[in-house]
Amino acid sequence: MAGSDRGRDGSRRPRVVSRRELLTAVGGAAAASTVVPTTTTATASESPVTVRIYPGPVPLHGWVHAGFEGMRSDWPAPYRDAMAAVEASLDRVLEYANATSRLEGLEIRLERGAPVRFPLSDAPLSSEAVVPSLSTVLANFREQVRERSALAERTAHVLFCWSPLNFRVGYGGTLTPNAELGSSAGDGDHEDGTGDDTADEYVDGALTVANLGATEIWDSRAVTRNMAIHETLHTFLSPEVADEVGGSVCDHNLGAAVRTGEDDRTMEVTPMATAYAGPDELGGGTRFHGRGCHNHDEFHHHDGLENVDEWTYTTELSQATLEAVTRYLERTSF
Repeated sequence: MAGSDRGRDGSRRPRVVSRRELLTAVGGAAAASTVVPTTTTATASESPVTVRIYPGPVPLHGWVHAGFEGMRSDWPAPYRDAMAAVEASLDRVLEYANATSRLEGLEIRLERGAPVRFPLSDAPLSSEAVVPSLSTVLANFREQVRERSALAERTAHVLFCWSPLNFRVGYGGTLTPNAELGSSAGDGDHEDGTGDDTADEYVDGALTVANLGATEIWDSRAVTRNMAIHETLHTFLSPEVADEVGGSVCDHNLGAAVRTGEDDRTMEVTPMATAYAGPDELGGGTRFHGRGCHNHDEFHHHDGLENVDEWTYTTELSQATLEAVTRYLERTSF
């Protein structure tokens, strides 16, 4: 179920998409484009980095599960809590960097975008209509953002979707050539690697999707928060920086899994390790294990899997993650 962010060797894979597949994951009627800023962090700058979060449609069964608060604005409690977690993680990165006089003056602005909708009439018949691939979800998301004239080089566009049964989307991921802020055509991507390598149109900015329906139904609100952070931070990391900081091109290995509690039988997992810290089996930590790169021996910290009775999830970023995101922002030319 969990999407893989990279191939087993840590490389990113290209993919191509059609329009129909997104309908199950983020279908609905077309929506107008309005963006409402919700928060600003760090020192003001003439050209801030922006993270814009768009709510995908939530089906009725999703509202029943999450509660009906926020239904008028397409903003259920899981989306609200996930966005707050992303905000806190970005603030933490800037606090970490500013403590050593780095990234001074950089502003990371968090905004909420208008709901994403995809009209049924725009979608040709497809064998993937029932279970759209991650690549299709992201390609259609990119097209919606493009049609709103919202693409920008310094912006990471994050789609929150509700697709708990879509194993092809998994927990989420990114799409080439827009896997990272500052990425360009020909760069690699995250996740399942479906499709071919013809999707080389350059589009400004980065795009990612977090399948919060999956985390809410199969896991917990704590995993929802962590995976929202996880997928957002993928757009602020590269294999080169991950390798420099952590000794591995796989950015999942920047995460940590630390034993806690009196008997050391509880494992606490940080965002970049979420879905990858447990055994590669059903119910290993998160309900579904990630299909991307990971190596527990190369994690920033991993205390081993023997005699773990309980898994908990902290939104605190590992030291390696903080350093890697900081370096990426320092070195990325916009």
